[in-house]
Amino acid sequence: MAELLYRLGRFSARRAWWVIIAWILALALAVGAFLAFGGTMSSTMTIPGTPTAQVTDRLKAELPVASGGTGTVVFHAKDGSPLTDAQREAISDTLREVDGLEGVDQVADPFVTAGMRAEQAKKVEDGLAKVDAGREQLEKGQEQLDEARSQAEAAIEQAGSTPQLEATVAGLDAQQEELDKQDTTLKESEQQLLQGRDLLSASEELRTVSSSGSTAIATVVFDKPQQEITPETKEAVTKTIDAALPGGVTADYSAEIMQGEMQLGGVGEAVGLAVAALVLVIMTGTLVAAGLPILNALLGVGVAVAGAMALSGTVEMTSVTPILGAMLGLAVGIDYSLFILHRHRRQLKAGMPVVESIGLANGTSGNAVVFAGSTVLIALLALNVTGIPFLALMGTIGAVAIAVAVLVAVTMTPALLGLLGRRVLPRRGTPSGAHAATSGKPVKTMSAGSAVVRIVAGIGVLAVIALPAMSMRLGLPTGATEAADSTQYRAYTTTAKEFGEGANGPLVVVADLAKGVSGDDLVPAQAELGKQLMGVENVTAVAPIGANDEGTVLVFQVVPTGGPTSESTEDLVHDLRGRTLGLDGHDATLSVAGSASANIDISEKLSDALPTYLALVIGLSLLILIVVFRSILVPLIATAGFVLSLFAALGGVTAIYQWGWLGDVFGVSDPGPILNFLPTLMVGILFGLAMDYQLFLTSGMREAYAHGSPARLAVAEGVRAGRAVVTAAAIIMISVFGGFMFSHMTMIRPVGFALAFGVLVDAFVVRMLIIPAVMHLAGDKAWWLPRWLDRILPDVDVEGAKLERHHHVDLAEPREAAMR
Repeated sequence: MAELLYRLGRFSARRAWWVIIAWILALALAVGAFLAFGGTMSSTMTIPGTPTAQVTDRLKAELPVASGGTGTVVFHAKDGSPLTDAQREAISDTLREVDGLEGVDQVADPFVTAGMRAEQAKKVEDGLAKVDAGREQLEKGQEQLDEARSQAEAAIEQAGSTPQLEATVAGLDAQQEELDKQDTTLKESEQQLLQGRDLLSASEELRTVSSSGSTAIATVVFDKPQQEITPETKEAVTKTIDAALPGGVTADYSAEIMQGEMQLGGVGEAVGLAVAALVLVIMTGTLVAAGLPILNALLGVGVAVAGAMALSGTVEMTSVTPILGAMLGLAVGIDYSLFILHRHRRQLKAGMPVVESIGLANGTSGNAVVFAGSTVLIALLALNVTGIPFLALMGTIGAVAIAVAVLVAVTMTPALLGLLGRRVLPRRGTPSGAHAATSGKPVKTMSAGSAVVRIVAGIGVLAVIALPAMSMRLGLPTGATEAADSTQYRAYTTTAKEFGEGANGPLVVVADLAKGVSGDDLVPAQAELGKQLMGVENVTAVAPIGANDEGTVLVFQVVPTGGPTSESTEDLVHDLRGRTLGLDGHDATLSVAGSASANIDISEKLSDALPTYLALVIGLSLLILIVVFRSILVPLIATAGFVLSLFAALGGVTAIYQWGWLGDVFGVSDPGPILNFLPTLMVGILFGLAMDYQLFLTSGMREAYAHGSPARLAVAEGVRAGRAVVTAAAIIMISVFGGFMFSHMTMIRPVGFALAFGVLVDAFVVRMLIIPAVMHLAGDKAWWLPRWLDRILPDVDVEGAKLERHHHVDLAEPREAAMR
C-alpha cells in the first residue's frame, strides 16, 4: 500500500491538472445526478416492524383516513384577548382555502369543531331534559292508570265481573302496554343520550379553542403518511395561512409542518470553518498552505453530499443523513490533508526535492490516512448490522463521505502540492538541509509517579463527566427542543400552556374486536371503550376517530397527561399495549400508534441494538489495531480509552441537553431526552476518530521503538513527534463539529456537540494524557506479541518505514537539487 501511494503521489504531483480536472468532473457529475434524480427527503424516522409501524400499516388498509400525516397550526391573539368574530371568520376562510390545497386531505376548523361540540352538548342536555319531562308525564299517567285499575278491581270485587268492567280492564291493560312502550323508548333514548354525554365528557379536554378564547388549534390532515409529505406541500400550507392572516393574530406551526429539506451553510457551520482556517494559518504560517486542506475538504463534501442526495429520489432518506455526511467529510477531510501536508512541509524543510517529498509524504502519512480512514469507514458500515434502515443509511452515507475524503487526500493533495511547490512554506525563517530535521531539545521521559498521577487524574475526570449518562433517556426532538424564537417552539409551548402538555403528542389507540359492531351498536361500543380508556392512569381525554366497515377495528385518539417525551406517556404506551377491555361478553385488544408511540419504539429498538453494535466495533478494532501495531496491550489500551471517551461524551450530552446545564450557551430552551440514535451513531464515529489520533501518536512511538529507542523514551519521542499535528487536527475537528452545535436543525445540534466534546476529551485527555502514561508504565511489555502471532500477521507498515528506507534521499545534497 505504501509503495502504491508513493507512486500515486508522484503521479498526481506531475500530472496535477489531470487530477484536478478529474475531481471537478466528479463534482459536476454528482451535482448533475442530484439535480436529475434527487427527490424529497423525509423529516421523520421510522423503523419497519415496530409495534407502531405495524399499527400504522394496518390503518392504511383498514382506515386510510387515520393513517395520513398531521400537523397543527396555532392561532393566537397578540394581546391575549379573546379572538373576535371577524378574526374567527377570517381564520375559517383561510382554513377552507388550505383544505383545497394539493396534498391536503382535510382541515379541522377549530371554531366549527368547537361549535359542533357545543351544539352536540346542548342537544344531549336538551334530550335528557325531554326524557326527564317525558318520565314525569309517564309517572303521572302511571299514577292515573294505577288509580283507575284500583277502582275497576274494587268494582269487580263488589259486583262481580260484568262485560262492561271487563272492557274497562282491557282498556286499562292496553294503556299500560302503551305506557310500557313509551317507558322503553324513553330508556333507550336516555341510554343513547347518556352514551353521547359519556363520549363528550371523555373528550372534554380535547378542546380546539382555549378556555380564554384567545387561542385556537387547527389540525391539517395530509393525504400521505408523515414521512412522505413533500416540503412543497408544507410550504404551500404556511404561505397560504401567512398571506391571509387577520390583523392582531399570529400563526405558529408545529414541527411536523415546519420540518423541511436539508440546509447547509448556516452561521454556526461558517464560524466553525473559520476557526479551523485560523488554526491552519497559525500552524502553517501561510495562507496558501492553510487553504489547501479546506479546499480539499469542501471538494470532498461536495462530491459525497451531492452524490448521496442524488439517491433521495429512490431511497427513503432523512434530511439529517446528508448533513451528517457533510459534517464528517469536512472534519476528516481537513485533518487527512493536513497530515500529508505536515509531513511534506517537514521534509521540504529538511531539503528534500518537491516531487520526491510529495510521493514520500503520500506513501507514509498518506498510508496512515488510509488506515485511519478505514477504521472510521468500517465502524460506520457496521451500522448496517443494527437492522435499523435509517441508521444503516446514515452509516453508509457517512462511510462514503469518509472514503471520498481519503481519496481526495491521497490524490488532490499531492496534485495541489505539486502546483504550489515550495510556496507551502513561509518565506521567512525557512530552514533547509539536514539540520532542519535534527534541531530541537533532547526528549525527556516522564517519571513513574507522574504517569500514575496522569492516569488517576485523567480517569477520575472522565468518570465524573460520565456520571450524568447513567440517567440518560432517549427520544426524538419535539417543538420544545427547537430554538426559543422559532415558530415550532412557540406552537409547542402555547399548546402546552393553553391545552395541556398531552395535546402536543396524542396517541392513536386501536381496539380490535372479536365480534364486529355496526349500526346502532357502534356508538354504545365506542362509549363503553372510551369510558374504560378514561379510567386508565395518565389519560386526560379520549375521542373516537372512526371504525372499519366490519366494525372489528375501532380507532380512538387518546390524549396523555404528559408531553410526548415524558416518562408518564412512555408508561401509558406500555400500559395500553396488550391491554384488553371488556365489551358485551368479549374482549377488545388494544394497540397503539402515533408520533409519541413511534418515538418510544425507535428508542427501544436502538437501545436493544447498541450492545451488539458496540461489541462488534470493539472486536473489529482489536483485530485492526493488533495488525497495525503488532501488539496485544496497545489495542486493549486504545479500546479502553475509546470507551472512556464515549461515556464521557454521553455524560456531557446528558448534562446539557437533558439536564439543561449551560442551556443558554448551547441554545437549549427546554431540556428533554437525548436524540435516540445518537449513542449508536457516536459509537461508530467517535471510535473511528479516536483510532485516528491513536494511530498517529502510537505509530510514532512504534517507529522510535523499532529504531532502537528504549520503550519509555520511544513513548516520549512519539508524543513529541505527533502532538503538534494531532493537537491542530483535534482543534480543527472540534471547530467543525462545534459549528453544527448551533445548526438550524434540532437533531444536528446534539450530534455536533457530542462529537466535538468526544474529540476534545479523547484527543487531549485520553490520547495525549492517559495513553502515554500507561505506555510508559508498561515499558517493553507494551510491544509484546506472541511469536506465532507475529509470524502470521501481515506487515502493513502503516507509517511507511520500509518505503523510507527504499526511497532514501540524501538530504545533504545541494540546495539546487532540493528545489527541483
